[in-house]
Amino acid sequence: MKCRIILLFYRGQNIYCDESIKQGAYYSNFYGGPLLQSGDYELIKDVLEDKRDHQLQTSELKWQKINHFNYISYIEAVDTFMDFVQAGKIKVRIMFTDNRYTKPDLSEEQVDNEYLLLYYQFLKHCFGLRFLPPNQENHLELFLDNIPENSERKAKFKKYLYGIQLLPQFIDANIKLNERDINEVDSKKHIIMQYLDVVLGAMAYRLNKLSDNRNPETGKRGKRTLAKNKVYKHINLRIRDIYPNFNIGITTGTKENFENLWFMPYRHWRFKAKGSVPK
Repeated sequence: MKCRIILLFYRGQNIYCDESIKQGAYYSNFYGGPLLQSGDYELIKDVLEDKRDHQLQTSELKWQKINHFNYISYIEAVDTFMDFVQAGKIKVRIMFTDNRYTKPDLSEEQVDNEYLLLYYQFLKHCFGLRFLPPNQENHLELFLDNIPENSERKAKFKKYLYGIQLLPQFIDANIKLNERDINEVDSKKHIIMQYLDVVLGAMAYRLNKLSDNRNPETGKRGKRTLAKNKVYKHINLRIRDIYPNFNIGITTGTKENFENLWFMPYRHWRFKAKGSVPK
């Protein structure tokens, strides 16, 4: 399962972005990103690296690497990440599409550019950037896992991202994003991306019912499936520490305050394009 993460820094805050499961059995196009203040980055990075190095003794945390030997260590490591989320030091956003809906009037160009179009929607809306405090300059920096597109498409995509700050609904947010601050990086070298890979992978895994996979001969779930399911359940419990009735398969409510799109520490967005209809 390939994941693509964004990290965003604003005022020195960073967003990392990732994408997981292009096409799932039930839900597809998973995108995820954590946002944090750049002033907190070094401390958070050091704590998360120390936890990974001592808990798992590996150079890379990854959802696909979880097995029945290491799942307890993964749970203990991801607890540290979720501690930062619960404390509001890291804001996590996850977006996905529901296979039960389709948009029949998409042009050939839109279908061809689906990956970047969804990426743009994720960054534009998922973090509630239009509700950034306007009484200060809010400097953003984006870290995008290497984009699997040609140079022309990537350049066009980055220009659209740069243009978000110029849209009428974002003017009051006083966003400052320079073209040089839209970066492509290798997620393997970014510790926060690694932790997000585990959280994002867990959500894609559960929503696509991969936790129910069984051996066709024995009818039983394998040890690795059981191990991953335990990690998912623990992550879900940590989210429910923040929101007791959290439902991973729907858009997280704003409690009748749209500014919570920015303030809430953890949110899901089930993206449905305008004009979508049931299949």
